[in-house]
Amino acid sequence: MLIESDRVQWLAGLRYGRTMGAPLGFLVENRDWVNWTDRMAAEPIPAARRPKPITRARPGHADLAGAIKFGTDDIRDVLERASARSTVARGVAGAVARQLLAAAGVEVWSFVDQVGPVRAFPDASDPVACLPDGWWRDDRLHPSPLRCPDPDAEVRMLAEVDAARDAGDSIGGSFVVVASGLPIGLGSAAEWDTRLDGELAGAVMAIPAVKGVEIGMGFGVVSRRGSAVHDVVDPAGPGWRRVTNNAGGVEGGMSNGEPIVVRAALKPVSTLRHSLPSVDLVSGATGAAHIERSDVAIVPRGAVVGEAMVALVLADALLSTLGGDTMADLLAAVRRRRRRSAGPGAR
Repeated sequence: MLIESDRVQWLAGLRYGRTMGAPLGFLVENRDWVNWTDRMAAEPIPAARRPKPITRARPGHADLAGAIKFGTDDIRDVLERASARSTVARGVAGAVARQLLAAAGVEVWSFVDQVGPVRAFPDASDPVACLPDGWWRDDRLHPSPLRCPDPDAEVRMLAEVDAARDAGDSIGGSFVVVASGLPIGLGSAAEWDTRLDGELAGAVMAIPAVKGVEIGMGFGVVSRRGSAVHDVVDPAGPGWRRVTNNAGGVEGGMSNGEPIVVRAALKPVSTLRHSLPSVDLVSGATGAAHIERSDVAIVPRGAVVGEAMVALVLADALLSTLGGDTMADLLAAVRRRRRRSAGPGAR
């Protein structure tokens, strides 16, 4: 919720602002927690102080499947653990991973490219190429309401959000995460569980409310022939640069030197102010689904979580491929890989 300021208190793993190789421990307090001390009390409390159990599941949420899985008659036990608030920890960890990547010359950023039926740069085959130079840097300092780089589309997106709010409904959309500056060869083609695109897709798909992930052109490859999909090397460009980036920076499960491009689809939030019909978990009676604190649209914040997940995967791939016990070791290995990738004859 917007009332949360999300200040991080570091508890372990840092000394004088630097990591020491130990696990990082941190705390992010919820400002809203004071209103939930009885509803989520750790110790037993008198029945008179306990809130009424939640027994009407929200369609689209973890409520019903979780209640059956864990054998509970109070959906509160499920919905709090399944809450997207859990992404705050991923956001903090991703911010640390982003710093490691930045030291190696890698930048990770995102933008919202669709809300409801409105898409940014609708006529472009590669929306990333339409962004003004340095847009992501300006976005970090002065983000627009929906973090969309197409101003005209953003106006229409905001109108869609307002219309959904006025109707007591919610609305979904999609975001794009871009990682530029990666060395060639992160990931592997040798084993299925070391393929970089598989790890990226799994991590982004694990964000609550994400229902689809594309790498590069994604499902756009279905309607094209190979000659219109595969990215040829630009003989006039530096190193092994490509004329296009339809693969989204990954070929054969490995980074190919082009920017990594991951697009994710976010479903509308499952909690609606005008609730959908539900069936009571205990009595079987029909009624309106439970209403929980919620938002109308979460796409801009979902994109930030997407950045964190991509950063975590790429930092792990960087360390797994190039290794080292110190930052100096790692950066030396990055420089060696970049020299090897300088172009024909560089090996």
